[in-house]
Amino acid sequence: MSDPGKNIISRFAAVYVFIVLLLLLIIYNIVVIQTVERKEWLALGSKSKRTDIIVLPNRGNIYSADGRLMASSIPTYYVYMDLRVPALHEKNGKLFTENVDSLALCLADYFGDKSKADYKRDLTKAYQQGKGEYPFYKGKISYAQLKDIKKFPLFRQGQNKSGLLTKEMFRRVKPFSTLSSRTIGDIYADETKGGKNGLELSFDSILRGSPGVSTRQKVANKWEEIIQVPPVDGMDITTTIDVDMQDIAEKALTDKLKEIEAQTGYAVLMEVATGEIKAIVNMQRNSDGSYTENKNGVVSDKVEPGSTFKTVSLMAVLDDGKAKLTDVIATGNGLYSYGRAVMKDHNARKGGYGDITLEQSLNASSNVGISRTIVKAYGDNPAAFVNKLYKMKLNEPFNLYIPGSAAPNIRHPNDKSSYWSQSTLPWMSIGYEVQIPPIYTIAFYNAIANNGKYLEPLIVKSISKNGQIVKQFTSRTINERICKPSTLKDVRQALLGVVENPKYGTGKAVHSQYVRIAGKTGTAQISKGSQGYKSGGTSHQVSFCGFFPFENPKFTCLVVIREPKIGYPSGGLMAGVVVKNIAERISALDTVANVRAMPVDSNYIDAKNPVIKSGKQAPLQTVLAELNQKYSGKNSEWVKTLSDGKTTQVESLAITNKTVPDLSGMGAKDAVFLCERLGLTVNFSGIGKIVSQSLAPGTAVHKGQQITLTLK
Repeated sequence: MSDPGKNIISRFAAVYVFIVLLLLLIIYNIVVIQTVERKEWLALGSKSKRTDIIVLPNRGNIYSADGRLMASSIPTYYVYMDLRVPALHEKNGKLFTENVDSLALCLADYFGDKSKADYKRDLTKAYQQGKGEYPFYKGKISYAQLKDIKKFPLFRQGQNKSGLLTKEMFRRVKPFSTLSSRTIGDIYADETKGGKNGLELSFDSILRGSPGVSTRQKVANKWEEIIQVPPVDGMDITTTIDVDMQDIAEKALTDKLKEIEAQTGYAVLMEVATGEIKAIVNMQRNSDGSYTENKNGVVSDKVEPGSTFKTVSLMAVLDDGKAKLTDVIATGNGLYSYGRAVMKDHNARKGGYGDITLEQSLNASSNVGISRTIVKAYGDNPAAFVNKLYKMKLNEPFNLYIPGSAAPNIRHPNDKSSYWSQSTLPWMSIGYEVQIPPIYTIAFYNAIANNGKYLEPLIVKSISKNGQIVKQFTSRTINERICKPSTLKDVRQALLGVVENPKYGTGKAVHSQYVRIAGKTGTAQISKGSQGYKSGGTSHQVSFCGFFPFENPKFTCLVVIREPKIGYPSGGLMAGVVVKNIAERISALDTVANVRAMPVDSNYIDAKNPVIKSGKQAPLQTVLAELNQKYSGKNSEWVKTLSDGKTTQVESLAITNKTVPDLSGMGAKDAVFLCERLGLTVNFSGIGKIVSQSLAPGTAVHKGQQITLTLK
């Protein structure tokens, strides 16, 4: 009989020996892997691991002054299929063959770029070739489209079974499309290159953020991505642009450009107290007659401003005490010679202005009047005139944060690098022989509106991160006072006369019954380089710069229009009218009507008991019940009404399918419904209720026949 104790010991010994041998085997394999097979395993591991993958950050957004999104990056995707995944080849490719038909049908219906047969053929071919990244659709798709695609047959099985792959890209979009498009700027198609122009370029380093680094490793036939260095998203930019004001300015300018077929148009709106640019428009005409923003000429065009510069000359001579508004100037017949050059007033063909005051010279935009005043004051020492402009700091460049911005060129007689002739001073005084980008012109006029405080225009308000402001911008004060208070008062009076002087004002078309505007017109010939100045409507620049409301200025506005094709070039009738339209519409934004103070509409006898229109009885009964107004008469589907403001009487209205009904007293909704039900084509004008109809009641109806309804 065997000993149980010995059996237990022998079994324990066997187990012990087995464990020891297994341990030795493991140790042996570890040693082999670490030494003999080390290189082989490292090579295999490297195939299942991808390192140093750049993780792109999210580009920052650009906002309007009131927080509305003006530029943002949204994800788009390229879609592929990895047709090598094992699940697609199991059981002789059963999963693929059972789903390829329905998948091809869904793709064809969804994208519409190929037929079902073409999709099936291409998918099958790629499957047979074992392609790893087959682009079954070559375009970019949105996130919403990607969600839809993931619900398609086969793709709903998930990535590991279907082989669906995506590559995320980002597309920069502007929700308000063309509004301030050139100022906001663009980025390159390859977003890694960053900003291309505008604020996108000047603030590129802030908007783009910092890329991160990740590692991708294949685990259980599935790629896992591990972020090693997280990306830092870009910060956001808030501009000074007001979307509503920008829209107003763009529409007003574009409408006028189309009307006169001008080549170029600029419009800028600046807030007087803060220097903030609330709207900036740069329109250029395309070959098809449309207008788009192709360059930011408001800040980059170094052009001769023309007559808007006369205000600068007036301010200089008044502030130096060398002239007064009441001084009389002999402008004669509108022609005056400076050496061999002849200065001409715009009305020279009509005999000129004769003797007029300095104030009237500005009102009338007399070239002779302004130039003779400046030559009399500074002719013996033209450097004193230019020094005065420099003292005002009109030559100091701005930092506008917009690439391509240009600085003013106001040359000095002591500058040996430029030629100064006998005619330079008189022509400079009226806005020629100086080059000033439009943004500097509006800044100068804004200083006049701002009690002499000359501010640098501000386009960017702040930089923020996750909603928290990192940096705040305020407008830089370039000159605390550009002239004496008495000078400022005289200049503002003269600018008001440009619009309100009934005899001499060149800006009479700018006068508005809703908002008081003061400013200066400008009409200048455009230099064609070596060709010089050409006459004719296609070689003029017209402009108007002013501020409103005059008593307490809130905004300064500049409009510049170049090369109008239709109409006589006029700063007042062309550019000035645009300023007027902008001023009226912007003033309306701040207008809050007092309803109780408004006169009662003539259509109503009592504000609480309106006159009820004829029409369908059911809604009329509902309205009358809500107003607690009594009514009497027979019930009918359609009724005519008679109301004295306290009670309403209704009478049946006969409606047939063969004759035109009596529509008088109805609103447009009911009248159009009845007419179209009879097959009539309706044209109507006015608002209120029907007062006349072109087809008399009872007229036989013919389908397609037209009827015109007049409402009042």
